[in-house]
Amino acid sequence: MPVLKAPSGNTDAPSQYKQPSRKGKKAWRKNVDVTDITKGLDQLNTQKIIGGVIAEKDSADLFVLDVKGDASITKKFPKIKKGLKSDEILAARSAVPAVPMRKRPAHDKTTDGVLPVKRQRKEYVSGKELSRLKRVADGQHDSTVDIVDAAFDPWADEPQPEPEKAVELAFLPEKEKPKKPKTLEQQPISLSANGKPIPAVYVPKGGASYNPDFTEYRERLIEESEKAVEAEKKRLAELEAERIKLEAAARSAAEAEAAEARADLSEWEDDSAWEGFESAGEELSVKAKRPRRKTQAERNRIKRRKEEERRQKHEAAMKAKNAQAERIKQIALEVAEKERQLALEKAEFSDAEEIGDDEKLRRKQFGRYRLPEKDLELVLPDELQDSLRLLKPEGNLLKDRYRSMLVRGKMEARRKIPYKRLAKTKITEKWTYKDFQLPA
Repeated sequence: MPVLKAPSGNTDAPSQYKQPSRKGKKAWRKNVDVTDITKGLDQLNTQKIIGGVIAEKDSADLFVLDVKGDASITKKFPKIKKGLKSDEILAARSAVPAVPMRKRPAHDKTTDGVLPVKRQRKEYVSGKELSRLKRVADGQHDSTVDIVDAAFDPWADEPQPEPEKAVELAFLPEKEKPKKPKTLEQQPISLSANGKPIPAVYVPKGGASYNPDFTEYRERLIEESEKAVEAEKKRLAELEAERIKLEAAARSAAEAEAAEARADLSEWEDDSAWEGFESAGEELSVKAKRPRRKTQAERNRIKRRKEEERRQKHEAAMKAKNAQAERIKQIALEVAEKERQLALEKAEFSDAEEIGDDEKLRRKQFGRYRLPEKDLELVLPDELQDSLRLLKPEGNLLKDRYRSMLVRGKMEARRKIPYKRLAKTKITEKWTYKDFQLPA
């Protein structure tokens, strides 16, 4: 029996392209047979790899007219034995260059891969430049550069050309440029008692530590306690001075009222005597009332009485004023003694320290408002902790920075005004509403 051999190539049965439906444009775009186009593109790429597109070449490049054969070719070249297919594939070289493996820069544009001219690389350092850099690294400089200060200010404003002044405005004075104030170049004035500059961040002493030394902590505790006692004594002295002042004012007012009451009683007695009422023991004699003018003696007596009342009021006021003056002198002596002690401490502190203290400030301050008091940074003995984890955050960093700037003279003490005073307005109704006419 004859043996059937399998046909070479595709063994599938012949069939047409399957297209389920052609209803609508969507089905046309989706079910389109592009097999012929794909085969044509593959053939075109194969021709480019081999040497070029055949349809674009001339006939002279494709065909050669051989009128006489060469019989010696077979003698010059021995018969070559056909090699393996793998060697033939590996030996084939494409006319299209391979894709480079290096990373392309961002500005490099994608082309078709065919480079007609060899590009010149400029991303590398030339040999001449490399040798110069090596000499500079070894200390051999070809030329030296002299460093000079700049003769211009790069931050200064560029001088702008002044516009020409019109002839009709020539009589007007030239506009003066604003001048820089002198205080802009002056250093801030420190408010410390010794006049030394105060640092922005004051380094605390050892007694302010969370685990201080016993001796330093005791000294600091005693010092703060004495300050608190002095402040309380000063407060009580001010209260006592105010009380004495109020008592003196009340006493003078009472004496003035008493003198006025006595004057009214004396005047009433004089008037009753002249009107005909006189007291003689328990009997009252009624005299006839006669309308007449006062005599000169009566006027003199009334004048003397009023002058006596005026003198008594003046003496009472002077007495209260003298008492207040004595108290003021006493307070002035106490203040002078405290200032003397402060001056001695200031002199000692100025000789011993190079920086200012933000606690001892001078009396005269800047601005209309007083500086905020510094918080007492002291922990009582029963509140001391032996670990950083047990410490509680205290104080306010914003307030500390604000007071530091005030004490260093960087800014002036101010007070916040929450509500701005507005101008008073008066609402009135115009009389134009009366000027109307009824429709005819």
